[in-house]
Amino acid sequence: MTSPNFLSAFWIVGIALILAPISPTIAKSSPKDFVDAHNAIRAENGVGPVSWNTTLATFALDYAKTRIATCELEHSSGPYAENIAEAYEKSTAELIVKLWASEKEFYDPITKKCVKEECGHFLNIVAKDTTSIGCAEVKCDNNFIFTICDYY
Repeated sequence: MTSPNFLSAFWIVGIALILAPISPTIAKSSPKDFVDAHNAIRAENGVGPVSWNTTLATFALDYAKTRIATCELEHSSGPYAENIAEAYEKSTAELIVKLWASEKEFYDPITKKCVKEECGHFLNIVAKDTTSIGCAEVKCDNNFIFTICDYY
């Protein structure tokens, strides 16, 4: 006779296996990866560090999950400043943040405006009033990674 504990364990594993395909695949960057990448850019630009904010991270993850089917680059229209990206599977938090920061070349510090091209991603990273960030990544159905960072 099979013990009740074995059946309970079998039942839980079975449910986990059934649910696994519908759960989003979360990418591998850690909160520290995102904070360190942001703080490196902020330090280069004379701006103080940011810390991790779990409320922002939860908001970011909840939104990122809505992008899994298409990985479409569309902002959440939420209450926070926000950067989004779609990248290859092997991209890292550091590479994504550096990509956003590369817009610095389009920022004119004298007029404090973007010139020629968009520079809003860079501005979000280095905003002096920003004290914390929350980011998330999900692997989309097309095998790209959707990355989002929200700024408070």
